[in-house]
Amino acid sequence: MRLPYRLKLFPSQVVAVTVALTLLLFIPQIWLNWQAYCNFNSITKNEFHLQILSDKITYFDEVLTMSARMNAATGNFIWEQRYREFEPQLDAAIKESIKLAPTAYKNKDTKKIDTANQKLVSMEYQSFNLVNNNQKDAAQILLSSPDYEIQKRIYADGVAKRNHNISLALEHKVTEYRQSMLWAFLASIMSLFILIPAWFLVLVLLQQYLTAKKMSQAALEEANSNLEIQVATRTEKLNQKNIQLQQTLHDLQQTQVQLIQSEKMSSLGQLVAGVAHEINNPVNFIYGNLIHTKEYIYQLLNLINLYQQEGFYHPKIANFIDEIDLNFVVEDIQKILASMEVGAERIREIVLTLRNFSRLDEAEMKPVDIHEGINSTLLILQHHLKGKNDQQEITIFKDYGHLPLVECYAGRLNQVFMNIFSNAIDALRQQEIEYLKSGNKNYINSITIHTEVKSEKYVIISIKDSGLGITEEVKDKIFDPFFTTKPVGKGTGLGLSISYQIIVDKHRGKIKCISAPNQGTEFLIEIPIKQNNLLERSKNPELSHQY
Repeated sequence: MRLPYRLKLFPSQVVAVTVALTLLLFIPQIWLNWQAYCNFNSITKNEFHLQILSDKITYFDEVLTMSARMNAATGNFIWEQRYREFEPQLDAAIKESIKLAPTAYKNKDTKKIDTANQKLVSMEYQSFNLVNNNQKDAAQILLSSPDYEIQKRIYADGVAKRNHNISLALEHKVTEYRQSMLWAFLASIMSLFILIPAWFLVLVLLQQYLTAKKMSQAALEEANSNLEIQVATRTEKLNQKNIQLQQTLHDLQQTQVQLIQSEKMSSLGQLVAGVAHEINNPVNFIYGNLIHTKEYIYQLLNLINLYQQEGFYHPKIANFIDEIDLNFVVEDIQKILASMEVGAERIREIVLTLRNFSRLDEAEMKPVDIHEGINSTLLILQHHLKGKNDQQEITIFKDYGHLPLVECYAGRLNQVFMNIFSNAIDALRQQEIEYLKSGNKNYINSITIHTEVKSEKYVIISIKDSGLGITEEVKDKIFDPFFTTKPVGKGTGLGLSISYQIIVDKHRGKIKCISAPNQGTEFLIEIPIKQNNLLERSKNPELSHQY
């Protein structure tokens, strides 16, 4: 298309006039759209909300009436509580409706509706007093009386009429909004008829401008092509560096996880070892002296018996023997000594178990009894297994096989047992909370431990709880560092990640989680019995990640 000569000479004037015309036509368009927006905003903020409040008022009123009548019919105090619970909500809804539509609540029927409402409330409160005084029949008669029904009808008719007026106001607003949108649409059509030819001229001018720039753009494209090659080369280098940085970050994260968990378990081991050491000395003192004490007491008893046999009696001695009931003392002191000996022996066993759990002096791999490590870990967690307050005790089922001594890092393996048992206890306690909320008391909190030898080279340790189980999505992430489903402050997401590293990386074993919703959770651990098996697996590391 060829333009007139004058337009070719003054393209900037054509653009300026077109832009000015566009702005001039858009001003009334913007005003119409703003008016339509205001109408729509008014409808959404006031009228629709007012309609919802009207429905709430009707619903709350019916709830109050039903609660009063059910209270009179059953005499159950819960209906009066329900009435008093919903009454403030009704008042709040009415107050909010008055703020949104004050004119709807200031007509000639308002006083009549309020009077009827006050009488209804008065009769309903009177019925509550009658029920509380064991006069249910009188309360029922009051709430079914003609006067109550008349006031109820007056109130219901007034509220219905008010809701109808509110609906009419909403329809009027919607009509105004539709008119505004219609005018805005018509104005848009007119603006398009005027602006399309003007902007067509502008587009023609732009086409001529782009044609003039085409030659220079070809040169720029060639330069851009060379630049893109350079950018691609540098991008490839950056990607390689990013991969290296990601690997470094992953290694640092793994190191951080190991340091945090190792420090935690080291602190726990030091604490347990320290407590065991401090208890061990006085217990050994008590246990060692019990033998001499028992011997001395038996000697004294033999001396008293010898005195009795030889007839060395004195009236005071005879009276004192009767007073202390010497025969009972002789019999009971033997039981006391036996129970003290059993208690001291039990404390010594506990101290030994604590020392076995900490194993701070075992930094190297050596043959250990797996069952001993499991038992010592359970002893540490005994307080959590018993529960607090009304919590049910968690039952431990042990199905131990005949395991040989296993070459492993005992302290690290105990750390794995600690993490798995702690997670199982947390899952069972959470399940207990869910069951108590639902009123279900027929449940059992249990953890089953099974061990066996597999193919003479590996041992399998299975730890299964009777909890709620986990989903497939969560199961795929449980060994990831810092992943946890516990609330903030309850878990760090490090326990199972560290356990995975200990089993797979340190022992070249395998660990697997078997779980489904409402089916409990089972952890299967497989580790080599001998160190030569460990070396064989290290030659094929991909086997460590298969099950």
